[in-house]
Amino acid sequence: MRFKMLIDLKNLTDLDKDRVIEMAWEDRTPFEAIEGQFGLPESEVIKLMRKELKLSSFKLWRKRVNSGVSLKHLQKRSPEITRFKCSRQRAISNNKISKR
Repeated sequence: MRFKMLIDLKNLTDLDKDRVIEMAWEDRTPFEAIEGQFGLPESEVIKLMRKELKLSSFKLWRKRVNSGVSLKHLQKRSPEITRFKCSRQRAISNNKISKR
């Protein structure tokens, strides 16, 4: 039996909240990756997004996630997608693409 550590939203640091929101906003990062890293199931991620985002931003995000365009669930993904991060991840620092 595998034990999953669930984290209460109140116990997340501001830095952790920012990272969860960033991961949730990215279409290629599935909810399962967020749960694996932070222990937050999809329902808790939705609560966090609802609490931290402006209402209009939250509605846009939910519409995109539910539309089928998003790859937020591993079951909806093509088996060809095997990674969660961008292919240019090494070149990105502090959310800016480094000069080459």
